[in-house]
Amino acid sequence: MSRLAKAALFAAPILAASLGLPLAARAATPKPVYVHMNGANMFLENPVAVRPGQPVVFVNEDTGSHTIIGYSATTGKTSTRFDGAVAGTKGPGHKVHTYTITFAHQGIVHYYCSVHAILAKEPGGRTVAKVRPGVHGFGDPMAGTIIVTTDPKLLADNPKTAAEKILPGYFGG
Repeated sequence: MSRLAKAALFAAPILAASLGLPLAARAATPKPVYVHMNGANMFLENPVAVRPGQPVVFVNEDTGSHTIIGYSATTGKTSTRFDGAVAGTKGPGHKVHTYTITFAHQGIVHYYCSVHAILAKEPGGRTVAKVRPGVHGFGDPMAGTIIVTTDPKLLADNPKTAAEKILPGYFGG
């Protein structure tokens, strides 16, 4: 299990304290981190780590539409700010649709695709994304986690594909 996965698993229930974005960090916007959606109804790069203010770009290289909705694992409430819809991509040579968001404060951010997953309370009260009954897929809920941090070890542990906007030769599912 990667350091990112361990951090998401163990830190999520606690949620890191909100810290303001330092003035020096606002001056230079870091390169985006890309999260790709595919025909298997998955977010390929999951989890990912970003710095406060660093763009997270969701890239839909699937032919079908997806949503990206943030939610609180503690309360189950969905976000009104982290709420995007991304049209499908017809294939190579066609416009690739994206959704971009940034987070100013450190913490753990959960998200899911409401087309392919539902939110459900677990025993103990924690809310998690689960596969939407009756929707095609491959057994995993279409959900993910973003760790907003300044920890260099976590930031360095992103999948290599998180640095690429388009994954060559990859469309549909």
